[in-house]
Amino acid sequence: MTPLNVLVVDDEPLARRRVARLLRALPWVGAIEEAAHVPQALERLDRFDAHILLLDIQMPGGTGFDLLARLQGQPAPPVAVFITAFDDQALQAFDASATDYITKPIEPGRFQLALERARQAVAQRASAQRIAQLQEVIANLRTAASQPRGLAELWVKTQGQHVRIAAASITRIQAERDYARIHADGREYLYSASLSELAQRLPAQDFLRIHRSTLVRIGAVHRLAVGAFSSLAVVLADGTVVRVGRTYTAEVRARLLGR
Repeated sequence: MTPLNVLVVDDEPLARRRVARLLRALPWVGAIEEAAHVPQALERLDRFDAHILLLDIQMPGGTGFDLLARLQGQPAPPVAVFITAFDDQALQAFDASATDYITKPIEPGRFQLALERARQAVAQRASAQRIAQLQEVIANLRTAASQPRGLAELWVKTQGQHVRIAAASITRIQAERDYARIHADGREYLYSASLSELAQRLPAQDFLRIHRSTLVRIGAVHRLAVGAFSSLAVVLADGTVVRVGRTYTAEVRARLLGR
């Protein structure tokens, strides 16, 4: 098995050390170099024959996209594996290409899978094909990065332990004084933040404020119901009926009905 050299590009020293430690556990990895930003990575690549790049996306002085763009003219650019905190739409853009991704915090099993895919890509690639694939990845990532994003998950302390709640599993959130009561997967969780704070932190494209005390996930809305005096209510997929505040009616109609 021919050893493959890896360049780790990340502006956080602890993150680089973590990645280097995981790399040293792979028997086929050869030399490992590190860089803290794009100019330093280019300098390293001038003297270091890297087969694989492990790239952070957001860094001072340039992004991972910028580094790949600088390498496109090379006859055999390194295979790029992004280290990212992107949401599922961006991850799907990576999945559609030969370049893989690893999410932070890094899970060792996912790391090994991504690096194995990168190893196979190095062994099988053709230069022209790899350049075309990198161009596609950059275009997809720039499109995904321009979309509004928010937290993909929340960690809630309940019964002495922390529970992960995916944003996509939430049906609604109710204000409860200085707290918020999250309804997800048929359960309720009390979260130490106000409803307004959560409205700002969760993906704006996925959640809608329908009342001063209620936030709903748009994907959980089953239908709209009209009551007395043309009042509006939202019927969720679990059968819950939630009244729409009068000051929110216009926005609800615009977001859900397009008018």
